[in-house]
Amino acid sequence: MRRVVISGAGTINALAEGVAQTQAAMEAGRCAIGDLEFRDVERLSIRIGAQIKGYDASARFTAQELALYDPFTQYALIAGAEAMAQAGLERAPDPSRWGCIIGSAGGGHTTANNAYRAVFAEGKNRVHPLTVPKLMGNAAPSHLAIRFGLQGPSFTVSTACASSNHAIGLAFQMVRSGMVEGMLAGGSEAMLNFGGLKAWEGLRVMSPDGCRPFSASRNGMVQGEGAGVFVIETFENAQARGAEPLAEIAGFAMTSDASDVVMPSLDGAAAAISGALADAGMAPEEVGYINAHGTGTAANDRIETAAIRQVFGPSAENVPISATKAMHGHCIGGTGAVELFACLMALREGVIAPTICYDAPDPACDLDYVPNVARRADVGAALSNAFAFGGLNAVLSLRRI
Repeated sequence: MRRVVISGAGTINALAEGVAQTQAAMEAGRCAIGDLEFRDVERLSIRIGAQIKGYDASARFTAQELALYDPFTQYALIAGAEAMAQAGLERAPDPSRWGCIIGSAGGGHTTANNAYRAVFAEGKNRVHPLTVPKLMGNAAPSHLAIRFGLQGPSFTVSTACASSNHAIGLAFQMVRSGMVEGMLAGGSEAMLNFGGLKAWEGLRVMSPDGCRPFSASRNGMVQGEGAGVFVIETFENAQARGAEPLAEIAGFAMTSDASDVVMPSLDGAAAAISGALADAGMAPEEVGYINAHGTGTAANDRIETAAIRQVFGPSAENVPISATKAMHGHCIGGTGAVELFACLMALREGVIAPTICYDAPDPACDLDYVPNVARRADVGAALSNAFAFGGLNAVLSLRRI
C-alpha cells in the first residue's frame, strides 16, 4: 500500500493562529485558559475556558460569507487555507480525486445557541433564513470543498472527543488504499457559548480553576475551541510537486468500548493503541512520544495510564507522554487535530511539549508526563490518543520523514 504523508498544516486555536506560533507556545508551556467572555457568562458556574481572544470575523470574511459561516466553519477555513498554502496548493490538483473530512462534535453550535436565544429568550418568531446551512455539521467540509475545488468524498465525522482522529485516520486510509490522491482532514469546534457550557456543567466533569492532567489535584476538564487542518496525500505526489512532508502517517486504529457511554474502558483504549502500532508495523520500543488524551478528569487519566502500561509493558516508563489540553483546553471534536501539532513538533523539531500545571503526582498515574517544562529528545515515532464519550477510541501513529 502507498505511503501517506502530511504535506501541509494549519491552525487557529486559543494559543495562537498559525502552526509555528502554536508550536512555539506549546514549547514555552503557555496556558491559554482564562476567563470566558461572552453573553450571559455570569449565569454559569464554570467561567473559564481556552477562548480565542481578539478574533474579528468581519475582518476576515464578507457579510455574505458570514451569513453562511458559523465560527466552526470560519476556523476550519482559516486553518485549511494555511495548510493548503504550506503544501503549495491553491486548488486540488485533481478535483475528483481529492476530498475533505472534518471532525466536529458540535458543528454550528454557536448558530444554534443564537437561534434558540432569539426564539425562546427574546420572543422572536423568525430566525435567519440561512440558519440551517450555517449550523449543519457538514458545513465546514462543504465550504472547504467549495473553496479549494475538492470534488471527491467530503463529509463530517462526529464522534465527540475522537472526531478529529477519526477524520484524519479515515482520510489516511482513503489515500493509502488508492481511493483518493489527497485529502484535507482535521477538526474544528466552537462551543464556547452559554448553551454549550451550561450543558457541559450538567455532567460535572468541568474544572472551575484549571486543567491539571495526571496530577493528584486534577478536578476536571476545561473546554477550548479552534481548528487544525492537514493536507494528507501520497509521499510520491508530495515529492513530485516539491512539497516537503511534515511527517508520515504510518498507522491508525479505532475501537468501540461497547460498555458505557461516559466511563472509558481500559481494554478499549489499549486495543486502539495496539491496533495503531500493528497497522504501522511499529514496535512499542520505536515510540518516542505519546500525546495523551489527558483530559484532567480522574477516570480518564487513570485509565489511559493503565492502557499505556498494558500495551507497552515495562517500557512504558521510558516513553515521554504529555497532555497539551492544559494549554489549549479540550477542543472536543477539534482536539485531536490541535494536539497533532505537538506530535509534529516532536518528530520534526525534537521538542516534546510539556504537561503544564502538573503538581503532586497521583500514584495511579505513574508514568513520565514531561511535567511543566518542554524537553529535547530524538523522536522517530509518535502516537496521538483520542478516547471519546460513547466509548469511541481512535489512535494515530506517525513516523519522522
